[in-house]
Amino acid sequence: MEKLRATSNLRRSLKSLLNRRLSSGSDFTHFNQKRSFQTSFNWIRDYKSVGEVNAVQYRYFSSVSTLVQRNPSFSTLNSDDISYFKGLLGEKNVIQDEDRLETVNTDWMHKYKGSSKLLLQPRSTEEVSQILRYCNSRCLAVVPQAGNTGLVGGSVPVFDEVIVNVGSMNNIISFDKVSGILVCEAGCILENLISFLDNQGFVMPLDLGAKGSCQIGGNVSTNAGGLRLVRYGSLHGNVLGLEAVLANGDVLDMLGTLRKDNTGYDLKHLFIGSEGSLGIVTKVSILTPPKLSSVNLAFLACKDYSSCQKLLVEAKRKLGEILSAIEFLDDQAMVLVLHHLDGVRNPLPTSMHNFYVLIETIGSDDSFDREKLEAFLLSSMEGGLISDGVLAQDINQLSSFWRIREGVPEALMKAGAVYKYDLSLPVEKMYNLVDDMRVRLGNLAKVVGYGHLGDGNLHLNISAPQYDDAILEQIEPYVYEWTSKHRGSISAEHGLGLMKANKIYYSKTPETVQIMASIKTLLDPNGILNPYKVLPHSINP
Repeated sequence: MEKLRATSNLRRSLKSLLNRRLSSGSDFTHFNQKRSFQTSFNWIRDYKSVGEVNAVQYRYFSSVSTLVQRNPSFSTLNSDDISYFKGLLGEKNVIQDEDRLETVNTDWMHKYKGSSKLLLQPRSTEEVSQILRYCNSRCLAVVPQAGNTGLVGGSVPVFDEVIVNVGSMNNIISFDKVSGILVCEAGCILENLISFLDNQGFVMPLDLGAKGSCQIGGNVSTNAGGLRLVRYGSLHGNVLGLEAVLANGDVLDMLGTLRKDNTGYDLKHLFIGSEGSLGIVTKVSILTPPKLSSVNLAFLACKDYSSCQKLLVEAKRKLGEILSAIEFLDDQAMVLVLHHLDGVRNPLPTSMHNFYVLIETIGSDDSFDREKLEAFLLSSMEGGLISDGVLAQDINQLSSFWRIREGVPEALMKAGAVYKYDLSLPVEKMYNLVDDMRVRLGNLAKVVGYGHLGDGNLHLNISAPQYDDAILEQIEPYVYEWTSKHRGSISAEHGLGLMKANKIYYSKTPETVQIMASIKTLLDPNGILNPYKVLPHSINP
């Protein structure tokens, strides 16, 4: 009887919990403390003799502990090159303005900075083809660039490479409402595609925190993962076809819109995730699922990481076909968001918890889906997996919950210097690395863990007031060795870029890397496309 009464009380408590409505009232604690800080720029130091234009150049990246030498076979820009590009693109699309170049030479984290003197803005595949054909003939190195939201130095120059930005190629070519297949140019901003599809009654299978700036060509080229991979899978499954321009200017038309096409090698997969090192993606066809009417989001607290794991297992079993996302963040991530992002409120203001989990469901029957989710939450609370939680009651609350998870990278940037590691690991081992790094670093820095619980993707972040090689020495190569020991991947969704090019052997065998190098040599024999990235510098063409 006592057990029955306790269960009844728990059920009423949970029902009250699920019906709680967030408001701006005094019962909803609002942290808006602002800290003054100065972002520490870890600029690259250039070494060359004054007056020696063609001297050997090196760049030392103290934040990634690597010394890069400029490929001596690459040419330098001259006035004839500029004249050619102006004749091809028109003067307004050939950018030499120092302020504009400052922006495109610098990555989003202000960690990597190149010294390109030229930004080209093609408007068509044909113009991209002409640019690359000319650059290849002159042996001018090129950096393909889309929204420049990458985190591993892959979208900015290392030295003086020509920047080819596809942002002006932003047309939606076609959309088939029967099949849900979207065909668009590479420069389409992800958020614009999401809005377009929403009006058509469909959704993008990809959703990222950087959706307001990132472009679909960059998403495909880095095989971006995002929040709903657990529901819709990776871009290797959603991209049906693409068009890419090779280093010599040849256009590969693989822009198929078929679900099934088993005629030979499926070459599009070479360009998904190759970070612009094999060719520049110019068009994409994507399979998009229909928009469903029922969306629910729960913001939950867990006492430990073991509870998070068990919650994941139960969510997959009991929510099944309606489960669309399951994300987690630790208490350190939560504190950063509450302290550094204006307008963010704690959905569970009565106390701080060790872990927070967001579970989203998407389905077609609102009453059925909500009932199913509430039953799952009840059983999880009865089983001790959930310490507290709240269910979004409207679109505003749903957006505010997602703002917490999506705002972690921004909060980390505002807190100062940050060392970012994007790792795939077995879910049961994932948070052990965070614990180990806290022991290893002690008071040197704060260790923050969050990410995609549903697909085993940990975003390990080390936050410090400024970049410090003493901190880096404690992080690397330990993080990579730990990941390799547990048969993980050193890049889950961010790519290798410059930061991890020399670290690829932690995840790939020498034989595999050699095959990659052979493909690179075949498609780009002069090595002009995004040099110094992806592959180890020792074998890069």
